[in-house]
Amino acid sequence: MSVHRLTKTQARRIAVRAQLLDAPRPAALLPVVERLTFLQIDPTAAIAPSADLVVWSRLGSAYRPEHLRQALEQDRTLFEHNALVRPMGDLGLYLAGAADWPSYEKSRAWLRDNDRFRRDILKLLAASGPLSSRNIPDTCVVPWASTGWSNNRNVTQMLEFLMMRGEVAIAGRVGKQRLWDLPERVYPTGVAVPSVEDAGRRMNERRLSSLGIARQKTTAVGVEPWDVGDVGEPAIVDGVKGEWRVDPAALGGGAFKGRTALLSPFDRLIHDRTRALELFDFEYTLEMYKPAAKRRWGYYALPVLHGDRLVGKLDAAADRKASVLRVNGIHEDVTFTPAMTKGVQAELQDLASWLGLSEVES
Repeated sequence: MSVHRLTKTQARRIAVRAQLLDAPRPAALLPVVERLTFLQIDPTAAIAPSADLVVWSRLGSAYRPEHLRQALEQDRTLFEHNALVRPMGDLGLYLAGAADWPSYEKSRAWLRDNDRFRRDILKLLAASGPLSSRNIPDTCVVPWASTGWSNNRNVTQMLEFLMMRGEVAIAGRVGKQRLWDLPERVYPTGVAVPSVEDAGRRMNERRLSSLGIARQKTTAVGVEPWDVGDVGEPAIVDGVKGEWRVDPAALGGGAFKGRTALLSPFDRLIHDRTRALELFDFEYTLEMYKPAAKRRWGYYALPVLHGDRLVGKLDAAADRKASVLRVNGIHEDVTFTPAMTKGVQAELQDLASWLGLSEVES
């Protein structure tokens, strides 16, 4: 197989198109999630929850957050699993090998020691579900021991283990509280579950399709990997060391037409900071965990995309009490052209309108 040789511009355009951030906007929520493969759930909402912000960046103000809730809780075209929203069509990939989870012996021993606790939860859900964790009694025999936030949070820990094993499912939410139920009441019947090996390869194929271009192997991360194994075709990018994998379907595709977009800090286009630096020359750190005096760009700065370039960061917050979108600063990585400035201002106005705020204030 020949190796594709790409310029940085070509590589960036492949990445932008794959993430549905070029000018032809998608039409609806489900095709967006099917292409991206997931939306990450994060509680921070300085502007809006990240999952909603990611969809708004693609669909604009035609998208409403209630569309996501309807897809999850009524239409069941999406499902929540392990802090991610995924298309229901991918469910089988995440049930493959579920019965053998977890792999760590400490966790397996805790499950064995608390099998009665597990059965108590399943019996209660069968009779009374869906329920939040606070409405499920803690009957564990051996408490969950951790040096982190989950220490002695036995009900939540067991529910999350059972979710990963495919024995319970998230039926919806009340506020930020998850509602748990038996999977047969949440998931469709007759889901095809592939082998673990086939599921892993299909996940890599889906991931590469959503990214366009990615590394075969890179740093291991939580939530969702950044690498794609040996799927796709090999490529090199001028001026960047090492080999990449590229989605052959992303090659070609006609003339590129970009637009301006404001992105969530968790947006998949920039989530792999090394890839963003290599392909876009874009440096980014989420600074909400830093003391205010040490922040360069802001508490929850939004990366700014213009065409095929990441050109800056926008520090803004939604002041809902005053009905104002407050722009604390726009950090230009390159000197903004009039077109960039115009594009950012248009996105700010759309963002304020989508949030139901009366005005943008700089």
